[in-house]
Amino acid sequence: MSKKPLSVIERQAQDATPARPVQKPNRAEAEEAVRTLIRWAGDDPSREGLADTPSRVVRSYEEFFSGYEADPVDILKRTFEEVEGYDEIVLLRDIRFESHCEHHIAPIIGRAHLAYLPHRRVVGISKLARLVQIYAKRLQIQEKMTVQIANAIHDVLEPKGVAVVVEAAHQCMTTRGVHKPGVTMVTSRMLGAFRTDPSTRREFLSMIGTPATSEIGFG
Repeated sequence: MSKKPLSVIERQAQDATPARPVQKPNRAEAEEAVRTLIRWAGDDPSREGLADTPSRVVRSYEEFFSGYEADPVDILKRTFEEVEGYDEIVLLRDIRFESHCEHHIAPIIGRAHLAYLPHRRVVGISKLARLVQIYAKRLQIQEKMTVQIANAIHDVLEPKGVAVVVEAAHQCMTTRGVHKPGVTMVTSRMLGAFRTDPSTRREFLSMIGTPATSEIGFG
């Protein structure tokens, strides 16, 4: 007998549970870790140009990874039911985001396109943009972020369908390793009508400027 799929809340609780308890370092410990890395790189963290760098790096990390402090369910749960029977695609296109890859903590710069087919209720469009930001402001891989965004919309809004396409450049590939600038990674997640109805999927792809014959994998 197949198991019932986990809700977004259950998945988040599962993902957030570490293999063993981890105590978050305090600010002083975090700054000392940055000094250690500076020394490891071969420089002197006490010299004038680097003296305040540990503090600046820790403040930057607070901004880069602020998504851990936000709850995507809270963002999406305030919805509106007075839609006058509207049941066509709701699309937000070209949502720019900055994230960091969990393998090298290198920047991921890209844009996301989100769409859903309402079922009785809609959500404010700014909430969809904030949803992208919440998941982007965490250590990520693009594939996982794409699924997280789509599943959150699907589980909280319960629409007829959800479509998410993410396009991004990964600095871990352009500034290190194979050094291949200009490469864009594209990932997608199609649920409900966008997965089962080819015409609905084609309409979405046309609206975001992607040819319907493209070889996007519809995960």
